[in-house]
Amino acid sequence: MTHQPDSIAVALTEAAQAIHSPRSLPATLDAIVSAAQGTVPGLEHVGISIVHRKGKIETLAGTGPLVWELDDLQYTTGQGPCIESLRGESLIVLEHAAKDARWPDYLPKAVERGLRSQLAVRLYDEDETVGGLNLYSTESDTIDPGAVHLAELFATHATIALGRARQEDRLNEALATRKVIGQAIGIIAERYKITDDRAFHFLVRASTTSNIRLRDIAQEVVDTANAQYGESSGSQGSAP
Repeated sequence: MTHQPDSIAVALTEAAQAIHSPRSLPATLDAIVSAAQGTVPGLEHVGISIVHRKGKIETLAGTGPLVWELDDLQYTTGQGPCIESLRGESLIVLEHAAKDARWPDYLPKAVERGLRSQLAVRLYDEDETVGGLNLYSTESDTIDPGAVHLAELFATHATIALGRARQEDRLNEALATRKVIGQAIGIIAERYKITDDRAFHFLVRASTTSNIRLRDIAQEVVDTANAQYGESSGSQGSAP
């Protein structure tokens, strides 16, 4: 089925608006996969996955259970267009899935679940791979030539959304780090009756000698103090 340019423009506009609206990342990605599902011809199931820092791949949004099932099948076998697009070519087109000899651990099981064709597009920001846009069909063995271009457009929107979310996560992490270090400095300064500056250098020295991140050292100080306070409060509460 070929979609009219007007419907495509509307879908892309909605996807762009979803990214810039004050909504959560899951809601934004849900809007993108929903728009892609209704616009990209011949590929009825759409999902977005992300690559975590340690290499783990996770599906963040999908138009139905089949997306999570096929995505997970690729993650567990380490094979398939999704995996291939993240490691090699940025765009992988799979047609006539039942006849394709690639990915022998993935395809037979995927075909059993109804897969007939698949398209995978890598999501990358400034040459860094952040995830993938995966589109599946259980109705067609071939992929409309226009579908590839449309999928790449939606992949761009998904990349922008993920990039924004990562920036927000980094900001939140930075704020949380500053907060816990500040708490640890206050605890150490009070405990040893020293200035905040000396307490900070105490933490830095402990981090350097132990080769443990400053935030982790600070968190340990805060957790220990909280545990001691809890024990003290409990003892007082149980006293006759």
